[in-house]
Amino acid sequence: MEQAFTIAALWFALALAATLFASHLRIAMALTEILVGVVAAEVLARTLGREAMGADLPWLKVLAGFGSVLLTFLAGAELEPSVMRRKWKEVSVVGLFGFLAPFLGCAAVARFVLGWAPASSWLGGIALSTTSMAVVYAVMLETGFNQTDFGKGILGACFVNDLGTVLALGLIFAPFGWRTLVFAGGSLAAFLLLPVVTPWIVARYGHRTAEVRTKWILLVVAGLGALAIWSGSEAVLPAYVAGMVLAGILGTDPIFIRRLRTLTIGFLSPVYFLRAGSFVSIPALTAAPGVLLALFGGKVAAKILGLYPVIGAFRSDRNERWYYTLMMSTGLTFGTISALYGLTHQLVTQQQYSLLVAAVIGSAVIPTLVAGAAFVPHHLLPREE
Repeated sequence: MEQAFTIAALWFALALAATLFASHLRIAMALTEILVGVVAAEVLARTLGREAMGADLPWLKVLAGFGSVLLTFLAGAELEPSVMRRKWKEVSVVGLFGFLAPFLGCAAVARFVLGWAPASSWLGGIALSTTSMAVVYAVMLETGFNQTDFGKGILGACFVNDLGTVLALGLIFAPFGWRTLVFAGGSLAAFLLLPVVTPWIVARYGHRTAEVRTKWILLVVAGLGALAIWSGSEAVLPAYVAGMVLAGILGTDPIFIRRLRTLTIGFLSPVYFLRAGSFVSIPALTAAPGVLLALFGGKVAAKILGLYPVIGAFRSDRNERWYYTLMMSTGLTFGTISALYGLTHQLVTQQQYSLLVAAVIGSAVIPTLVAGAAFVPHHLLPREE
């Protein structure tokens, strides 16, 4: 137990440091957690040995797994169903092109330019096809765009984009068989029952028993995650859809969403992002800067070429189109989840994983900075009374 508490103290010290850095640098906390994980792993490996950080301890793997699954669930749960219904054409078209353009473009770059194996190339295309719901949502909150139709449209398109990523990860790499059919049938039954059972549990026990809703959500994501992993799929896939299914129900209680966010972001997701960063090899990045530039440039170029003309069909103002495009060009959460899936399933090597995560981190920072510095559509910002 002494070792477990020592390792836990180290990891939460790193999580606290990452939070302080994020606050002062005004960038996404998940981004600083990954960067702190990269640096800490390198320093500890050089001083105390590669095993000193304990990233492969079973209990840390469990915490990190819950972190990624609950974060995925929250991303779906915080989407407003009314926005999806009202702006379904815009969010569907922009989200679809936002996924397909970098997915196919980056897979082609990895296969034909970098010479990666087919499986590694497809995994690279999936990891770089994402947009960052976490980064975009934080920017929308800070600017006030989350109160506008413009900002809500961007968030809806991010959802469709990431849904495409999650589905591609499950459909391409999950082995198809009778277990897949059981998983699909069980998940469909759960998604149909959740909107019926959840309101009954909330109405009957939600305000009498301590945090029964949290326990119910943990049961749902853990049960669906276990079924997904048993079938050979990934736990984030049913968690994302379950969040979307329950968005209208959970969205009526912002206090509960805040509590669930506290559990996820305050306790679980830092372990996931720190662990994801700890697998990045700095020597691998310095040994292949051209590959890193090709992956990052491929993602951003494919996003811009695929999205800017499409967004022009819905937005005529130049700043609106560029801001929308650059926000959709970000990537972080699902990019690292996909890359880590590839590493743990031996679809990519340690060096390829490091390069993919570094490209994902770059896409979380640079497009966001350029959009905020040059293309903010100030005329759409909500006016203060």
